[in-house]
Amino acid sequence: MSKSTKGFKIKLAKACEQNRRVPQWVLLRTKRKVSSHPKRRQWRRSTLKV
Repeated sequence: MSKSTKGFKIKLAKACEQNRRVPQWVLLRTKRKVSSHPKRRQWRRSTLKV
C-alpha cells in the first residue's frame, strides 16, 4: 500500500465505509421488509472497479 496513490486509497476507504449493514432503525421503520443491503460486498467474492 505504500506505493499506492492517495486517490486510490480514498476510493478504497469510501468503498469500505459503504460496505455496512442496514441500520437497525431502518429495520424497525419498515417492519423488516428491508433487511438486506443491495450494494453489500464481500471482499473475496467481488472485485472493485477502482
